[in-house]
Amino acid sequence: MQGGFAVPVDGGIPDRPLRDACGVFGVFAPEHDVARLVYFGLYALQHRGQESAGIAVSDEGQVTVIKDLGLVSQVFDERMLTSLSGQHAIGHVRYSTTGAPHWQNSQPLVRSRNGDVVALGHNGNLVNTTELRDDLVRQGVKFSGTTDTEVITALIAHEAQTDLLEAVRTAVSKIRGAFSATVLSGDSLVGFRDPYGVRPLVLGTLDGHPVISSETAALDILGATFAREIAPGEIVIVDAEHGLRSERVALEGARPALCIFEFIYFARPDSTMAGRNLHEARQAMGRQLALEAPVDADLVIPVPDTGIPAAIGYSSASGIPYTEGLIKNRYVYRTFIQPDDDLRQRGIHMKLNPLTSVIRGKRLVVVDDSIVRGNTTTKLVEMLFAAGAEEVHLRVSSPPIKWPCFYGIDMATRAELIAANMSVDEIRRKVGATTLHYLTLDGLQASTGLPETQFCRACFTGDYPIAVPEEYAMCKMRFENDAACEP
Repeated sequence: MQGGFAVPVDGGIPDRPLRDACGVFGVFAPEHDVARLVYFGLYALQHRGQESAGIAVSDEGQVTVIKDLGLVSQVFDERMLTSLSGQHAIGHVRYSTTGAPHWQNSQPLVRSRNGDVVALGHNGNLVNTTELRDDLVRQGVKFSGTTDTEVITALIAHEAQTDLLEAVRTAVSKIRGAFSATVLSGDSLVGFRDPYGVRPLVLGTLDGHPVISSETAALDILGATFAREIAPGEIVIVDAEHGLRSERVALEGARPALCIFEFIYFARPDSTMAGRNLHEARQAMGRQLALEAPVDADLVIPVPDTGIPAAIGYSSASGIPYTEGLIKNRYVYRTFIQPDDDLRQRGIHMKLNPLTSVIRGKRLVVVDDSIVRGNTTTKLVEMLFAAGAEEVHLRVSSPPIKWPCFYGIDMATRAELIAANMSVDEIRRKVGATTLHYLTLDGLQASTGLPETQFCRACFTGDYPIAVPEEYAMCKMRFENDAACEP
């Protein structure tokens, strides 16, 4: 993994937080500085991907793309933004789930189609990439990168005898998996979402102009107005001649399956999904957790930042005072300067530092959103006891993660997921906590305020709403040379 701060323990396998695939953004706004609008939209979506960032702008059909590895603020400067003039633009921030973190895999990806350039940014993961890619190769299509996004782009570009909407419609009918995407070509901007709606995509307006975004929070930063969610299977297209149009691509057997981890962790707490403010939903998870797993303690502290809303909810329901006990270095994102082995062993201190004066001698309720492998949690518990905590009661605002994700989360294989291989008490002993409780699946579902039929919950249940081929390897490097993939 290039960049980042991982903490290798237990044989050197690095632990890492869950990462969503990407964030996408698009705007059709003639007479506006569309590149700058997309830049700030991506800035608001930076949490969804920190490997690379890119913007594509169309000026009278002439498409210019600037992209590179790094954060939005590292890739773009004032000179670059000033050079990107046009009527509509799309942008992308990436965290890889298929394909290595190389420049050629950064997005938007581009292909030629009928003399026009097609630029595309994608959030999600396909489950039939290999089949589609092999078929395109047999038809003479060449690939320079190693992502499923390149397959989607190639499918659209390959439909050269039809208009852009028909080409997108054909591509959507062929691809399977999770995909929310923006496309820019000629004088058109397109957004589309898979028939299950696994990854979020919303439509807003800015001074009467359409804006497409992964999350509502990115609309807010521009002063845009949220209009509605783009429905599962919906394609929206806008151009100067026809304005905004939309249609649905039906898929037999498809049902709504929004990734429930968007509610728990991925999306910003100031975003709204399925009509619910996520900060409020996460507080409800904390309140439910307090009801399910009460404990006699002195303080409730969150693992920042994602544990904060649930910790507030736990405190309000339990009556135990809430306070900050861990200070986060908010400037630790992805970096191209690697820590040495000794610093890696101390890596958690790069991100979190305990407030010793607050926690010394206290019985702590420590609220986090999830435990993946358990290595970072072990280091965290050790750090809190070393700082003088009397007791550390871990409370997790999601159920145990027992199954890998095939739809766009960079998640460990099942062999590496601690909850797939240990009981809750075994996990407690491994991480060294005084007590450990997870939120129940029923409690989580009740906290969302929505029925379970609206969500994908496969990482907890193993019930995958989109069929995954048996030969599909859970390996994001499967198109790299000499890649070793295991199911």
